[in-house]
Amino acid sequence: MGRWLLRGFAVLILLIGIAAAGGYYYLRTSLPQLDGEIALAGPSAPITITRDRNGIPHIEGQSIEDALFGLGFVHAQDRLWQMEMNRRIGAGRLSEILGEATVGTDRFLRTLGVYHFAERNYSRLKPETRARLDAYAAGVNAFLENRSGALPVEFVILGVDPEPWTAADSLVWLKMMAWDLSANWSSELLRFALTERLTPTAIGQFLPPYPGDAPVSLPNLKALYDSTGRGLTRLAGIAPPHLPRGAGSNNWAVSGARTVTGKPLLANDPHLGLSAPALWYLAHLKAPGLDTIGATLPGIPAVVLGRNDRIAWGFTNTGPDVQDLYIERNPAGDPDSYLTPDGPAAFAFRDEVIKVKDSAPVSFRVRISRHGPIISDAMASVRADLPSDTGLAFAWTALDDDDTTADGGLAMMTATDWDSFVGALRSFRVPQQNILYADVDGNIGYYAPAHIPMRKAENDIRGLMPSPGWDDRYDWDGYIPFEDLPQAFNPESGVIYTANQKVVPDNYPYHLTFEWTPPYRARRIATLLDETEKHSVESFRAMQADVRSTMAGDLLPLMTTIEGSDEKAALALAQLRAWDGTMAADMVEPLIFSAWYREFTRLVYSDDLGPDLFADAWSQRPVFITNVLLDREGQGAWCDDVTTDAVEDCPTMLRRALDLAIADLETRYGSDRTAWNWGTAHHAHGEHRPFGKVPVLKDLFDVDVPTMGGTYTVDAGRFDIANGTAPFANVHSASYRAIYDLADLDRSIFIHSTGQSGNRLSPLYKNWAEDWAKVGYVAMTTSAADYQAGALGRLILTPKPD
Repeated sequence: MGRWLLRGFAVLILLIGIAAAGGYYYLRTSLPQLDGEIALAGPSAPITITRDRNGIPHIEGQSIEDALFGLGFVHAQDRLWQMEMNRRIGAGRLSEILGEATVGTDRFLRTLGVYHFAERNYSRLKPETRARLDAYAAGVNAFLENRSGALPVEFVILGVDPEPWTAADSLVWLKMMAWDLSANWSSELLRFALTERLTPTAIGQFLPPYPGDAPVSLPNLKALYDSTGRGLTRLAGIAPPHLPRGAGSNNWAVSGARTVTGKPLLANDPHLGLSAPALWYLAHLKAPGLDTIGATLPGIPAVVLGRNDRIAWGFTNTGPDVQDLYIERNPAGDPDSYLTPDGPAAFAFRDEVIKVKDSAPVSFRVRISRHGPIISDAMASVRADLPSDTGLAFAWTALDDDDTTADGGLAMMTATDWDSFVGALRSFRVPQQNILYADVDGNIGYYAPAHIPMRKAENDIRGLMPSPGWDDRYDWDGYIPFEDLPQAFNPESGVIYTANQKVVPDNYPYHLTFEWTPPYRARRIATLLDETEKHSVESFRAMQADVRSTMAGDLLPLMTTIEGSDEKAALALAQLRAWDGTMAADMVEPLIFSAWYREFTRLVYSDDLGPDLFADAWSQRPVFITNVLLDREGQGAWCDDVTTDAVEDCPTMLRRALDLAIADLETRYGSDRTAWNWGTAHHAHGEHRPFGKVPVLKDLFDVDVPTMGGTYTVDAGRFDIANGTAPFANVHSASYRAIYDLADLDRSIFIHSTGQSGNRLSPLYKNWAEDWAKVGYVAMTTSAADYQAGALGRLILTPKPD
């Protein structure tokens, strides 16, 4: 009997093994076909797709539309699940596949109407743009209709069957990228919340102006906000995340007078949230009138960042205030109307239905005022907290019918000189980017195109907090003329750089924002550019790898004036006094400094804000902390703990914070200080959607690698000190790095943070992660001789006979 049980158990194990092997080999059929020919409906002529040794597709078509058809096909081959998630996020359709957990986010985005506007914008685009969007969608759908084998594993696990791709699916992701780069609405909500506990003066200290700018005076709106209800801040909990304040990007360009070759160089590294797979996908498109290579966004038919055979370009976020919140009030007894300067007006309405996996659909009506959708209706607890006659409207330039950004993005790829490039930029609406330019003729330039609202002189709120919607003082007053937007062409210095710092002079006649990123990275870039008389690709590589923190350099002399409370603290202080702010992965000093600084920020303002508001507002805030330590205008008083009878000063809190930091580091990493290092704590974390939230799957799908740098270094790696589990993990970083050599464009180099494939079974899923972390690159070549050598495959898409 025992022998038969053993044999039965062995057979069962064998069958399980066979089934697992069979499942694995079935899922491997989801990997893309790289060689051969496929006959498809759609192309006008054969399209050749050569994947070089790094998996970068070089797509050659006989027309631009055919090349974009090929791009749609390879995007679907390599990143289909990422594309599926992206369009579902933008359309507010996550709950169809993920269930009740995402209903809040879906409802928020349906209320905003992002996908609704993407559909409306399509008809406003130029005919050639619509044709290219349609060609790209046809390429995606040709893959869906003609694929053989399994779908990627995410589709299998979640039981999702992808629908045909549409042009609106592409346009909505442009808007979601704009959402990621536009965060002013959340700052307005933060100021709204702060009015409950702080005076206008204290709010101005806690959220200080850009260094050197005059303080911003705010009206006292506490009475208005108390009558509105305080639940509005909860809206941020259901909204998709966006770029945090202090994060950003770098780009810089030098003319030929400052290079060893006599031709310009341009560098770019946009800092965005890390993901698995990476946000970007590298590709080369070639057709008559088009020869461009660089970073594409899966789902969008364009090289967003890159070069063609004559020019190169790169983006950083300008960060303008293109969002305003308005408190709307109903006239008595009329919930379908709201007050305007001209009397009551009727809301517009839009009906929405969210399908929810394993649950009943959620139906609701969106109210829309003259300012925008009433986002307070998106969350039941917020609606319950508000007075019945009150709502919060959301104004945003991305919610305009005439958003023609796609016209500009596609035209940019075929520009040949500054004039045609600027001509393409005229169509940009959102998001505003600091766009650097260089060309083979030796020119460099800069433009920041977008629709930027102008606010009236009598607007005393100035977009910093929610405004009364019934008062026309707070209405937008048109947009800044394109010709007056920030720009430069061949400056005498031969140098242009941006790092999200203030990019306009004090006498600039228009308002862009009060929330420029502190200039730590910009200062360091300027220093490095000045240190080398004649730059090269190699010197630009060294700049992109620079991890010396000017923020730490500013703060260390102010923090290390204290004496330690014990030997551990004394040793830490000695190490930090000898440290130059270099945040290398193998060093301990960046970890001690970051932990100390984290605890000090907690001690400085957690008592003033209270636990709930502190949890929402806790971040690094180095300009504020510097002002506190310097006791500017008495701001050292923030160091006093208002919950105690004693009056604490900053040295006391610095000592206390250092002791807390050392104890925290020992808890996290052990008491052996020789085992501590920054790279282990500051690992870059690329999270998979949605399996990065699933404990049994996250280790399989997420990508983690130790990194150097910090929030304010040129090689940036922002960490979230409010994250109790991993407060030093690198969560926003250089999502893409590129250096463009205008003397020989094939000497240009680039990389992104994971690998080309989004298929977990592919060897290209995360093969670049370690090189990226060490600031390595791959060749950006459009030479057939180069990319055909060692190619992984050559696939030809041929027109299917009628």
